[in-house]
Amino acid sequence: MDIFKKAADYDKMDEHRKNGVYPYFRALESKQDVEVIMEGKRRIMLGSNNYLGLTVDPDVVEAGIKALETYGTGCSGSRFLNGTLDMHLQLEKKLADFLGKESVMTFSTGFQSNLGIISAIVGRDDYVICDKENHASIYDGIKLSFGKMLRYKHNDMADLKKCLDRVPEGKGILIVTDGVFSMSGDIADLPTIVKLAKEYGARVMVDDAHGLGVVGKGGRGTASLFGLEKEVDIYMGTFSKSLASLGGYMAADEYVIDYVKHNSRPYIFSASITPVSCATAIAALDKLASHPELVDRLRSLSEYAREGYKKRGVALRQSNAGSFEELGNVPIPIIPIYTYTDERTLRVNKAIYENGVYVNPVISPAVPANECLLRTSYMASHTEALLDEAMDRISEVLSADK
Repeated sequence: MDIFKKAADYDKMDEHRKNGVYPYFRALESKQDVEVIMEGKRRIMLGSNNYLGLTVDPDVVEAGIKALETYGTGCSGSRFLNGTLDMHLQLEKKLADFLGKESVMTFSTGFQSNLGIISAIVGRDDYVICDKENHASIYDGIKLSFGKMLRYKHNDMADLKKCLDRVPEGKGILIVTDGVFSMSGDIADLPTIVKLAKEYGARVMVDDAHGLGVVGKGGRGTASLFGLEKEVDIYMGTFSKSLASLGGYMAADEYVIDYVKHNSRPYIFSASITPVSCATAIAALDKLASHPELVDRLRSLSEYAREGYKKRGVALRQSNAGSFEELGNVPIPIIPIYTYTDERTLRVNKAIYENGVYVNPVISPAVPANECLLRTSYMASHTEALLDEAMDRISEVLSADK
């Protein structure tokens, strides 16, 4: 049989294209900002992970220009050989200091970070215990590791305990969870995860791609939010969200970093972060470290948006972000609007897009077939007036399509 037969038979998107609701690969014609030009028309951007709005910050942009002039366009090699710049070491040191960890190593993308960390740490006879709603890169990292995976129901600590009970005596265990879950805006129950990890001799890894710059002291992430910086063994994160660049990182004890550097195939056999990506990540991190009010502004706008939808009669499913008594209210800049079916999600998304607002439609199999949603996300650089305009337009569409 022709191996391309599956491609020739693939028609899943044909109906969406035929109905004019295909939502993917929209072309930006401007900077990634609170307002963009997309396919020739102004759209209010509520579909970006640019949480601090730093992609257009003059200092961040200037850092990228200077790096291009100084170092050229790329390193043309892996960090192992000719691909280490002094800037890479500077970024890793700054990030380790910011996060309060002994050491940091960087990867070329966030996806590659999870592949590289998990596949190096987890051996064939080890166990990975994984929240069911973890990011796809975590699942692929587990596959690459050949370790044994057990999954627990989303944020269900009783189910996590059942998984831990199933691990044979003497086996290595890594519990992996998103810190802030990218679709729901939920926060991992790190206090209970850490407690169970200690009880069962497990290690804890947190994917903080959507936590850095968003939660914790000065935006230091989910472990910082709970005061568990020393108890979380591995932080993973990305530069493509709050830090307005491209790449990823692992933060951990020095001996763990040294092991992964010398055993991670995705790290060893990939070219290093480009000079521009490295320089802009440094500049964005410096901006975050020196301007913690950016995080406060992001939280304020996130709460403003959530209250604004409620006032307009838009039904929202409450995340668990306010359910931790010790934290109080924790506004998360991810607000899902559940549209439930593929058909309604794509129909409503098209109408909202034509009404001048960009949001992200999330349909099956990315989510269960009856839990489709519009993912809206917010930036510290939004204004209340712009959010009001966007929410008015979204609520108009939703009211007309009940």
